[in-house]
Amino acid sequence: MGHPERPLKAAELPALIALLDPLRGRITRVTVNPTFWPVIPRKVPVHGHVVRVGWFEAEQDPHKLLLLPCTVGRWDLLVIPPDTEPATAARLMATATDPSRTLTATGLIHEGERFRTVAAEAADRDSLREAVWDAEGGHAARTAAAEVIEHVPTPVVGM
Repeated sequence: MGHPERPLKAAELPALIALLDPLRGRITRVTVNPTFWPVIPRKVPVHGHVVRVGWFEAEQDPHKLLLLPCTVGRWDLLVIPPDTEPATAARLMATATDPSRTLTATGLIHEGERFRTVAAEAADRDSLREAVWDAEGGHAARTAAAEVIEHVPTPVVGM
């Protein structure tokens, strides 16, 4: 990606786990990819219990956290870089929750970056078109059209 990633911090894990614990059962294990974790704690204390933390380089997507509760199932969480624009982050979250999606977490992040780049290029092209249009007399045409609209008589209703 074109911007530096901020490493995730081990201090963020207890708050995240404490929030998710009541939803699906006590979380007992977390796995991460060390790409964005400069220091990986082996254990994290969370409200009276300890959560073990493991890591996988090749097996786990760098943009995903895996949380395993003591009950059945698991949480696969997309990690969106904190400097991601809000509209892009919202689009990524919506896409990540789509059960028909086939992209990996990193695939989603890269797709979001491509979408943002294409949208920015389209906005630049629109700005350039408007600047050219204005330079070629479009501004005068816009001003004349506004004057014509101001002088259009209002029809009288009810006669």
